[in-house]
Amino acid sequence: MKTADLYDVILSPSITEKSTEASEFNKVVFNVAKSATKPQIKEAVERLFSVKVRSVNTLNRKGKTKRFKGRLGQQSDAKKAVVTLEEGHGIDVTTGL
Repeated sequence: MKTADLYDVILSPSITEKSTEASEFNKVVFNVAKSATKPQIKEAVERLFSVKVRSVNTLNRKGKTKRFKGRLGQQSDAKKAVVTLEEGHGIDVTTGL
């Protein structure tokens, strides 16, 4: 996979309270492409950040229906990946990709 393709797999880090707490257990959460597979995510993280990945768990979040100024709107569907790193490896997601 080329470097440009790696950035198409991993879209951005997910920085939330829950993902910050998970970082204590060597876990990092990323927003990924909907078509990305676990092996693709593992390869992208290992090559972009020079770390060793133990496991990858993915989840698909369905878009919610929300109201905005009285009108109905639909949030986009999203796919996230929880990446568990090997001991001794770490990623500082506050610096960005």
